[in-house]
Amino acid sequence: MTNWNELWQAGQTPWEKGRHAPPLDELLERMDLAVWGGGPVLVPGCGSGHDVRALAAKGIEVLGVDLSETAVARAREYPEVPEARVEVGDFLDAEWGNGRRFSALWEHTCFCAISPVDRPRYAEAAARLIVPGGMLVGLFFLNPYDEGDDRTGPPHESTVEGIEETFGRWFERVDDWVPTRAYPGREGREWLALYRRRDGEC
Repeated sequence: MTNWNELWQAGQTPWEKGRHAPPLDELLERMDLAVWGGGPVLVPGCGSGHDVRALAAKGIEVLGVDLSETAVARAREYPEVPEARVEVGDFLDAEWGNGRRFSALWEHTCFCAISPVDRPRYAEAAARLIVPGGMLVGLFFLNPYDEGDDRTGPPHESTVEGIEETFGRWFERVDDWVPTRAYPGREGREWLALYRRRDGEC
């Protein structure tokens, strides 16, 4: 199991780009803010909180959660943005989610970071935490590998078909596209998808 806190402490964080995900700008320009519901919005695996602050800057209440105490401490070093909060916690842990409900979830680099065997747990946690009719908005890293890379991950690759199978029990896809904006090197490797939580208990 990856020790994320040790990686943060050692500065071995190639996913830390110093700014929020460029496709998030594209999404915010393309979609009405109503897609996020009334809040709060959950950002699992938030790292140093760039995406949390970008969403909160739009007036959306956002909670970022990360396993790494060091990552959360880094997030708290940035100037405060009203409506933005970060905390240490395990998004996959049902006890952490007990009593919490969110109008939407923003997925970016958490799904590809966990072991593929834990992806059903991710979908179940999301279904448990998002209210019926709420949205799971995901930026999925389909192909993180260059030729010759060690493919053991993380990050772990995905396929659209696999993502559909993982979330299909509780969510229906309502929109998707390949974003035109990306961090350098990720062009054409990501897929942005919007899923609506179906009615029914998890």
